[in-house]
Amino acid sequence: MSEDLGRLAYLVLLLIAIGGFLLVELRGQPGRTLRLAAAWAMIFLGVIAIVGIWGEIRQTVAPQARMVDNDRIEVPLGDDGHFHLIAEVNGSPIRFVVDTGATTIALGQSDARKAGIDTDSLGYVGEARTANGNVQTATVTLDTVAVGDDIHDTDVPALVLRSDLDMSLMGMSYLSRFARVSIEGNLLILER
Repeated sequence: MSEDLGRLAYLVLLLIAIGGFLLVELRGQPGRTLRLAAAWAMIFLGVIAIVGIWGEIRQTVAPQARMVDNDRIEVPLGDDGHFHLIAEVNGSPIRFVVDTGATTIALGQSDARKAGIDTDSLGYVGEARTANGNVQTATVTLDTVAVGDDIHDTDVPALVLRSDLDMSLMGMSYLSRFARVSIEGNLLILER
């Protein structure tokens, strides 16, 4: 209740300030002042309209995965021809390329650090073949991987790549946890 009263007081003061300014300006050059007021009103309405439809604009420009049901995720095809999915790894959002050709989850160095992994202390004893050649790998276990609000997994095996790869891959060891992985048109469907 006190928040509503504070907002109301703020709006009344704002209205008094703007109204007072307009009254003073209208006495000197009424035509010019009214044109400027109309221009600012149109700018204000335009900003409100953009904010109102921002979700639709963002989905058109950069489509995002969405939960359709509690156990179904639809991932649109990106402009680069890949399916991108944001998952929380150890509580941090990581953007993955969904890669059915990858064996496991493979984290790039920066994404591994975002997930709280000390990449300098890892033992890079493995090796993986990537599109950019062979890279050293370290095996880790991710405490949590969450997709949306309803899909949570714990103790997920993954690799950290010692490379300049600026993306992370979501491979088959994680995708096999879904009952259904299919591509329908420009959508990747993941269902539990």
